[in-house]
Amino acid sequence: MVTPARVVAGICLLIPLVSTLWVSTYSRLTPTFIGMPFFYWYQLAWVPVSAALTYTAYVLVRRDARSRKGGAGK
Repeated sequence: MVTPARVVAGICLLIPLVSTLWVSTYSRLTPTFIGMPFFYWYQLAWVPVSAALTYTAYVLVRRDARSRKGGAGK
């Protein structure tokens, strides 16, 4: 069953995937950050963002599963 929490979790997982696979949006050298071209630091910046979004998706799905399990007995 599709619930709003699962839809949000799916969006959380889709955002980093699309943002890193759509190469034409970041395939350039400027602006630089600490001497690194944009291409590299953009990808590196997505590592902690992706981890946070994946954790958020995990929490949402786990919370949704708990609520469905608790509501099934009623």
